[in-house]
Amino acid sequence: MKTVKFDKPLLKGSLKVPGDKSISHRAIMLGSIAEGRTAIKGFLDGEDCLRTIDIFKRLGVSIERNGTDVVIESPGMKNWTSPTENLYAGNSGTTARLMLGILAGSAITSTLTGDDSLSKRPMKRVTTPLQSMGASVAGEEGGDFLPLTIVGSKLEGIDYQMPVASAQVKSAILFAGLNAVGETVVREDTVSRDHTERMLKQFGAKLKQDGNTVRIQGGQLLEGTCVTVPGDISSAAFFMAAAAMVEGSEVEFIDVGLNPTRTGIIQVLRQMGAGVEILEKHGETGEPYGVVKVTQARLEGTEISGEIIPTLIDELPIIALMATQATGKTIIKDAAELRVKETDRIAAVTDELTKLGAKVEATEDGMIIEGPTSLSGGELKSYGDHRIGMMAAVAALVSDGPIHIEDPSCIAISYPTFFDHLSQLVTAGIEE
Repeated sequence: MKTVKFDKPLLKGSLKVPGDKSISHRAIMLGSIAEGRTAIKGFLDGEDCLRTIDIFKRLGVSIERNGTDVVIESPGMKNWTSPTENLYAGNSGTTARLMLGILAGSAITSTLTGDDSLSKRPMKRVTTPLQSMGASVAGEEGGDFLPLTIVGSKLEGIDYQMPVASAQVKSAILFAGLNAVGETVVREDTVSRDHTERMLKQFGAKLKQDGNTVRIQGGQLLEGTCVTVPGDISSAAFFMAAAAMVEGSEVEFIDVGLNPTRTGIIQVLRQMGAGVEILEKHGETGEPYGVVKVTQARLEGTEISGEIIPTLIDELPIIALMATQATGKTIIKDAAELRVKETDRIAAVTDELTKLGAKVEATEDGMIIEGPTSLSGGELKSYGDHRIGMMAAVAALVSDGPIHIEDPSCIAISYPTFFDHLSQLVTAGIEE
């Protein structure tokens, strides 16, 4: 249990958040698939990404880590060794789903497992298209849940229409397509995160992108390279929302990722009236990043739906908290994906904010929040979900009493230095 309590908080200064989780995962994966040396700077040394490193070590890849610097020496995917133990993904859905695509076209047999939470998360959205490529994946309920045993097989390219926008599913298919015979095509109605496409190009892969369609030719060999990971905008979002809510606050976020498939939080902050300026922008090739300043302002309720949802799916818990301090009604919809995250985030956010006195109504695919409301202190559960844990901590900035967080350790999954950075920005009493 951790108690977070503030007395007239004010957020000022600058912050460099840890490296992007999605990009860190992919850098390890592609560096391990590729032949030769890959050097990564800015790696997120959170629990999820460390699970990915551990899996590739079990496959015979040499990976040395010094803080946020990682060096990979890989013999190339064709020379991996079969693991002697199960490959454990912990709580990481990105690790599990992307590894399915990678392992499906490998030359090894392995069993992929996860913790209790991950073992309840659906995998059939990935295994179904992979099986149509010829993948051998076996497990409970037709391959919908971990543990799953993957026997590396000869794959055939497919033309796949995505039923829902999902960067994890798209990435798994593209990774499988690297080792498939012929061309693999992925079509989306709404473009999801494109970190995989960008990084494949960095490692020398040739892709064809036309609007919402991506094509990759099988049989391509990748070569090691250098990767710089920008700050994770999904992590920064929690402090961006805090700066927008707390009177007199102003915070600059240094070298934060500005990939357009991830910047929905900036659009929503502006929609709600917060002051948001992009002071610098870099990374014309590869991943864009820059300096973003967020200034507190009077917030107004808004509607968040449609194509913007995939660009801020992980930020919706903190947006819901922000909506409790905005004038009027905020409607979040088209976000049914929240039901199958680390926990049912629609239910979790609704239950925990309601404990504090917020007016939140859960819907099938989102929430309706009435604001502004005064929030009391109280005891909140994290559900072992890092995003819910961080939302609970930030709630203490706008609550009348202290917030007691059950199982705050889960925050280390994506943001090991979260409480240090909270103390850095705010003069606060944070007690164990």
